[in-house]
Amino acid sequence: METQALDFPKIHAVLRTNGTGEVTINGTSHPIQADDEAAVLREALRLITDTAAHLGRPVKVTTTDPDGQGLIVVSPEGHVSEAAPAKTAPRRQKAPAAAPLITSVPEAVPAPAEQPAATVAAPVQTTPTPAHEPDEAKQPVTFASSVDQSQSPPTAAPEQSTRRSLKETSFLVSAPVLEPAAHGWRGILTKLGFRMEPSAEELTEREDIRTVSQHWPGPRTVAVVNRKGGANKTPTVVMLSAILARYSGAATVAWDNNESQGTLGWRTEQGGHNNSVLDLIDSSQTLLSPSTNAAEIARFVHHQTSDKFDVLRSDENEEGDHEVTAEEVDIAHQVLTRYYRLIVMDSGNTARSANWRQMIHHTNQLVVPVTAIEDRAEAARLTLQTLESRGGHDAELARNAVVIVSESTDSKRSMSGDALKRAKAEAQRIADGFAPHVRAVVRIPYDPALVNGPIRYEALQPATQRAWLAAAAAVAKGF
Repeated sequence: METQALDFPKIHAVLRTNGTGEVTINGTSHPIQADDEAAVLREALRLITDTAAHLGRPVKVTTTDPDGQGLIVVSPEGHVSEAAPAKTAPRRQKAPAAAPLITSVPEAVPAPAEQPAATVAAPVQTTPTPAHEPDEAKQPVTFASSVDQSQSPPTAAPEQSTRRSLKETSFLVSAPVLEPAAHGWRGILTKLGFRMEPSAEELTEREDIRTVSQHWPGPRTVAVVNRKGGANKTPTVVMLSAILARYSGAATVAWDNNESQGTLGWRTEQGGHNNSVLDLIDSSQTLLSPSTNAAEIARFVHHQTSDKFDVLRSDENEEGDHEVTAEEVDIAHQVLTRYYRLIVMDSGNTARSANWRQMIHHTNQLVVPVTAIEDRAEAARLTLQTLESRGGHDAELARNAVVIVSESTDSKRSMSGDALKRAKAEAQRIADGFAPHVRAVVRIPYDPALVNGPIRYEALQPATQRAWLAAAAAVAKGF
């Protein structure tokens, strides 16, 4: 096995007696921390075996452990053998009860960082230490202790190797290369030329971005509902539409499905016309004609120039004497699914109205916004309870709903420190109450940019943007 192992990649593994270790692959460090030395050893060998499996051949590893320094060879199957005399210090036979801990190890020499190693899952064959073995009977945990003693001593491989089929060989690297850190102090060091791995928080953010950036087959409809006014429905519609449109690039429309007159048009940009959902319904035959091009929809929706989604406003006639019917919801939805991949629907406060119930019929993902006020939370609970009691599709939507809890939308003045603390505590109480009953609960911090006027994603504070990204990812997981 040793004759197949090359000096590339450069791998150095460190095992310490304090439950920590490190594997450095071509200059990229992989710190390890576990409950005991045996667990550190297993994790180190897993990382090395993954690299060998990815390369399809054994790899050489220089080691530093409590016994000294050595050189081992690890195969893609997890077999470990000594490649050379493994120790520079005399080998211990038993670990004395009062043996001093080694608190420092030689530093690994970093290799060039231009060739990071990708990983592919592969089994590691190691032998765990018995759980109840007396301390004085334990052998020291070292890299040498993982060597498969049943294997014959490494010998030179025959000059003639088994010929493999070209169909079984590929030079393509299937595992993606992990991009270096871009945020925080790790990102600063990356810009200075030190390749740093991203933090756990940055990896979570990358995963949320990947989730909201996906495209799915067929259109999807999101309904934002709460039977209580002032529950943050309209800001939720705007923010979900903005994030999904920005990251996925999918044609997205926010539709104000209030039975009479909604407020979505007040919180968003107006285009060069005054058309609403009623005008779209009146022109539905033309819009559904095969000869009509996609650009014609711009006559009826209002484009958001910064956030890249469109708004279909509710009827805003002065008399306000028209209520949208179930049939009109069907017509408008048929038109919009021809021109858009994603529809995010605002709603009124009456779960009994025909247009509300027909909206639920078309919904793929339910979102229930609530502010950190008890009557808004109670209204949200009753909304979910109503849907659950109806059974079938409605009950399934309720069970898989995403609840978005905003800390506050104080419209009169900026909140004091004590008020913000109370709002955070109340938001956590409400979030904990909903968590057992729905698929996901996301909290949104207070942000004055959401209180009054047109809502813009770029106007939000970074923490608020991050929270809404998490909320949009939770929604997109339901697609």
